[in-house]
Amino acid sequence: METFLGLDLPTWWFLVIGGLITGYGVLDGFDLGAGALHLFFNKEESRRTALNAIGPVWDGNEVWLVIAGGALFAGFPLVYGVMLSTFYIPFMLFLVALIFRAISIEFRSKEPWRWWRKMWDISYMASSTFITLLLGLILGNLIQGLPFNEKHEFTGDLLTFFNPYAILIAVTTLSLFMMHGAIYLTMKTENRLYAKLTVLVNNCCKFFILCFILTSMATLIYIPHMTHEFKRSPWLFVLPLGAVLTVLNLKRNIDSRKYFTAFVFSSITTSILLILFAIGLFPNIIISSTNPAYNISIYKAASSATSLRIMLVMAAIGTPLVLSYTLFVFWTFRGKVKLNEMSY
Repeated sequence: METFLGLDLPTWWFLVIGGLITGYGVLDGFDLGAGALHLFFNKEESRRTALNAIGPVWDGNEVWLVIAGGALFAGFPLVYGVMLSTFYIPFMLFLVALIFRAISIEFRSKEPWRWWRKMWDISYMASSTFITLLLGLILGNLIQGLPFNEKHEFTGDLLTFFNPYAILIAVTTLSLFMMHGAIYLTMKTENRLYAKLTVLVNNCCKFFILCFILTSMATLIYIPHMTHEFKRSPWLFVLPLGAVLTVLNLKRNIDSRKYFTAFVFSSITTSILLILFAIGLFPNIIISSTNPAYNISIYKAASSATSLRIMLVMAAIGTPLVLSYTLFVFWTFRGKVKLNEMSY
């Protein structure tokens, strides 16, 4: 099989898609977390400030999800087809929630009526929370495995997705994003809202640490296949150790009110957790709980070598451009939020 820098093309595409999903988790994670916390802010000025903290970047952050979906379709069309057919209802609900989050942000300040703004505030909070829980639910089911037959047809039903482990992953994802979003908002706010957020950050961090511990224990006990690669390559244990140290450093920086550093560690935590998920699955992308022979690996699902080679070149050109644009937007809108007549 053709290789590049010691790795075959399907592995490169696995890394590309993993990097794009990680970028989405880090960037849209704080947007979704800020949305989930929105109703904790009681005053109109506080809610507008929180909205305008993510206002310049939220739609650009969603681009990473679009690119990841396109890359999955291009690199592993079998996985794309199986995932969309299996998670058809969750993905449709996910798209509806994305639409409601967008219109909630854009429509909220179009009218001054109190009931109008409250309606969209509730919609914004509910859609952000729902998106996060759905992402966690899908991730939890991918980790645990799904019932498939030899034709890669899903043999479960809607209730299959709502198993205890997947629900735990969904709650853990929500706790991570809420903490991530609260940290980001502390960097963008001041005065009374900043003071309130310092309390929220501490509470969200405690919530995440509890979920992190429970999820780690549940994975080790009930999902043994996630540890196989670590047993084969003991040096990989540096990653779980790094995750623990990062979470501890995260808590230390929050307690010291070093919120920029805390945000960096929060981003690293999100990245390491997704890397651990990828290592646990590799070389598979979708695991069958019915029969390991039905697993879909990167080699079984990959496009032709020619297609992978051409698209890898395109990804090498396009991804840095998207990253550069993202950095430019964050640099342009750096600093504390200041409300004016053009604000949300």
